[in-house]
Amino acid sequence: MTEKYFVYIIKSKKDGKNYIGSTKNVKRRLEWHNSGRNISTRYRAPFVIIYSKEFDNKKDALTYERWLKKQKGGVKIKTLIREYNIPPIA
Repeated sequence: MTEKYFVYIIKSKKDGKNYIGSTKNVKRRLEWHNSGRNISTRYRAPFVIIYSKEFDNKKDALTYERWLKKQKGGVKIKTLIREYNIPPIA
């Protein structure tokens, strides 16, 4: 049995910017970002999850993560987030 992987987008409550990443456990990764242990996001906490997508394997998740990061916050990402339409996980 393979483990599920997730691609997620979190939004900083401090500066409103998004961060895209991948993980096996979205809730634990959010806690990691909010604790200041991630160098890339340390000074932008707290964060909320605004999007996540599940994949059957790490390879597919990483491919999708790279594709999202190439979008540079453009219309495709804004539409994706709007269509996802979930309440943020605190």
